[in-house]
Amino acid sequence: MTAPLLTSLAASGGDRPDALTVGGHRLSREELLGAAGAVAARIAGAPAVAVHASATSETVVAVVGALLAGVPAVPVPPDSGPAERDHILRDSGAALLLAGAAAEIAEVPVETVRVDPAERAEWSKAEPAPESAAFTLYTSGTTGAPKGVVISRRAVAADLDALADAWAWTAEDTLVHGLPLFHVHGLVLGVLGALRTGSRLVHTGRPTAAAYAAAGGSLYFGVPTVWNRVVQDPESARALSGARLLVSGSAPLPAPVFRDLERLTGQRPVERYGMTETLITVSTRADGERRPGSVGTPLPGIRTRIAAEEGAEVGELQLTGPTLFDGYLNRPEATSGCYTEDGWFRTGDIATVEPDGFHRIVGRASTDMIKSGGYRIGAGEIENALLDHPAVHEAAVVGAPHEDLGQQIVAYVVADGVTEQDLIDFVATQLSVHKRPRKVRFLDALPRNAMGKPQKKLLPPA
Repeated sequence: MTAPLLTSLAASGGDRPDALTVGGHRLSREELLGAAGAVAARIAGAPAVAVHASATSETVVAVVGALLAGVPAVPVPPDSGPAERDHILRDSGAALLLAGAAAEIAEVPVETVRVDPAERAEWSKAEPAPESAAFTLYTSGTTGAPKGVVISRRAVAADLDALADAWAWTAEDTLVHGLPLFHVHGLVLGVLGALRTGSRLVHTGRPTAAAYAAAGGSLYFGVPTVWNRVVQDPESARALSGARLLVSGSAPLPAPVFRDLERLTGQRPVERYGMTETLITVSTRADGERRPGSVGTPLPGIRTRIAAEEGAEVGELQLTGPTLFDGYLNRPEATSGCYTEDGWFRTGDIATVEPDGFHRIVGRASTDMIKSGGYRIGAGEIENALLDHPAVHEAAVVGAPHEDLGQQIVAYVVADGVTEQDLIDFVATQLSVHKRPRKVRFLDALPRNAMGKPQKKLLPPA
């Protein structure tokens, strides 16, 4: 049976003064619990509270305080514009906005409460029921206004325990990362994971190669953009050779970056797969094989299947298990539309499963499955091929309408000293000829979100 979410936080025996370091501010677990208790006392009974989720100790105190009080926490990106911020505040039903003293908060439709990590109060009430909501996390809103994803305490606890098992994550570890604290990766895994396992946490503020190298961790989290910056700084990369595990997620890790990390640090990174709605569901294990382009096998309790057209090996990844969300807030039709008739969650991601159970994510069904000349082609395979060219720094591939082929393959690249035909010919030598791009567009940079994922819908017309 899964233990309550905050059990290990309250068990603060053997505490150390730098159990958590966020933005240069150190807290012991006892200090965190006292400061969070003060927050819990102020917000108890609220229907939900928003958190100005900057990379600060105030954010951690606010979130833990909400969890203690049993009030759903609603992280708000600190750089969100007025329209996005107000939508999240109103849609979530948040009664308050928790923020640090230094946070600059424009006029908002709810009361702002300042969080002080030095404040202390004892909180002795029982932990809320496992099925109650821990978070309402808002999606990126690529298809309309962002939707609130309701995640239960039970789902968070089950996921963190499964990851601790897969990654051999214990209280002996020091976790290092510099990821945003308003997403699953940085907040749920990167903060609550450390609190639940008892490991030390160092949040570097900005995820720079130098900051990662200086942190002296045993376990590192990063997105592909971070790992790419690390390998561009060989001295910093080599400083990570003493780490036990390098974990990459939130987007596919390009094969060249995978190989450079192995060359510079002496170890292959672990890749994993998940969504806001499902948390992390598939991962390479610390004691297992680590293959470039593969996200490993399902975590304990997770079942997966591929819904593919007859004769095809590639199809939509569907899954079921204890880490799934409770639904979109106040959107029952959107929630029901995410499930098949027999109750499996439709991820919208295209994947293949190898005979030994290893999963490869090809891309999003809406943007990354290209149907060209009767072939079904995954954009991710072509992107990795392009990134193998020494002149290519970034790559994104889409399917564009074509009168004869249905769709033609168009590549957007950031590259130096190479021509369109050079890249078309290069891909044709690496993959089947029908997978070569028909057009190549050169850009200064790919549009990306806060987690480093390329935003293909923001690419210029082909």
